Parts: sequence; structure tokens; C-alpha cells
Amino acid sequence: MSLQQEIIERLGVKPTIDVDQEIRRRVDFLKEYVKNSGTTGLLIAISGGIDSAVAAGLCKQATDELTEELGKEYITLGVYQPYGTQEDIAHSYAVSEAFGLTKTVETNIEEAVNEISLEVEHGLKNIGISRHISYQGKGNVKARTRMVVQYAIAFELNLLVVGTDHASEALTGFYTKWGDGAVDITPLSSLNKRQIRQVAAKLGVPQSILDKAPTAGLWEGQTDEKELGVSYDDNSDYLEGKEINEEARERLEKFYRRTEHKRSPIPGI
Repeated sequence: MSLQQEIIERLGVKPTIDVDQEIRRRVDFLKEYVKNSGTTGLLIAISGGIDSAVAAGLCKQATDELTEELGKEYITLGVYQPYGTQEDIAHSYAVSEAFGLTKTVETNIEEAVNEISLEVEHGLKNIGISRHISYQGKGNVKARTRMVVQYAIAFELNLLVVGTDHASEALTGFYTKWGDGAVDITPLSSLNKRQIRQVAAKLGVPQSILDKAPTAGLWEGQTDEKELGVSYDDNSDYLEGKEINEEARERLEKFYRRTEHKRSPIPGI
């Protein structure tokens, strides 16, 4: 078996999907998990990107169906988490409007992130390293701070934290360990980016979000494809078992090997 085949099998990606069937399967997955957990619903951080928009749509459908079927209220809480001023925050609000999310909260992480970053710089100075925290390091602080806030809110409201990681991100390890990768449940994990776009169109994700370049939003000007140096078309083709150009294949497989620690259980002895 080739490495490509091993990866596809491990991540569970199908070469093609029936979009309606995939929506139904993932909504049912969320409903069953909520019922078995004894929680009152789901929390989803809505970044303004396509992944969180799709997750929000699935979550809202799941909690609406649970409320109707079981006769008690289950909620989907949408959380907006800008760092200071977020240029595309309107896209986050547009997602909530599109899916009828009536329960939302905005928590600005700027002050907390800056305080943590300052403490890191003090710590470095104490061991003889006088410099500002790197922009990549601060990006990781942002991702992890967002999850701290999400879990604090989820604890108070007895909710499950929903993740937006998917197979295209898992292939490259393109998420922050113990940041956006630290969640309770991931309803998109076996879909690649192309398939997420198909589901998004069916769910009714706003066109402005469908058209925007994917970005983690951790620093100014960052986009996924620019940072990775490989397109999501090549990424999705690879996960669908198709042949792609040699340079892209080698780059994807290099990312996969290098980020194995993100997909594996914590080692111990």
C-alpha cells in the first residue's frame, strides 16, 4: 500500500460524496453525541471562514432537531473571538444570521493574548534571550487562548466544544496543537476542503464566505495556501486518490510525516 493510500484510509476520505447523505450522517453524529454526553448543546467558534460556517450549520440543525424530538431546549452557541479589530467579523455575524443562531457571544482575546505574550518575553529575558515573541509563536498563543475561553464558557453552560478540523488540515498538520485542535467533537474530520465547499453550498453558507481565500487569521496577510505552498485543489485531489504533480505530492507527504505528533496520542512510558 502506498503512503497516499495509507493516509486516505487513516483519514477516512471518500473519493466522492453524496452531499445530502453526508449532511444527514454528520447531523445524526452530533445529535447522538450530545444525547449520550448529557450536555445541553454545542459551542462553535465562528471565525468567518468556510469550515466554521459549515460546522455551525450542522450544529444548529442538530440542536434544533434534538429540541423538537426530545421536548427540551438544546442550543448551539456561536462564539466570535476577534483579536482586537477583525476586518471580516461581519462574515461571522453573517453565518449566524444565515443559520438562525439566536444565541451568540463575542469575546475579544487581544488583552489576554498580549499579557501572555508579555509573560513569555519576560521568561525569555530571564534566561538571557531579549526579544519579542515571534509572530508564529503569538499566533499559537491566539489559537490556544481562544480555546481556553471556549472551554470556560462551555463549562458554565454545559456545552460541548465543536472543532472544525478536517482531512485536508489533518494531512498537513495545519492546526495548532492544543489550540484549534483541542475540542470535544469534530464533525468534519473525514471531509477534504473540496467536499466541505460542496456541503457549504448545500447548507446555504453565504456566498461572501464561499468566495474568500481560506485563512487561519493568526497574523496579517496570512492565507493557508500561501503558507503551505500547495493548493487545496492539489490537497483534495491527493486525498481523493488522484495523481497530482510530483512537487505537490512530496510537499504534502513531507508535511504529513513532520506533523505526525499532532495526530497521535500523547506518548508515555
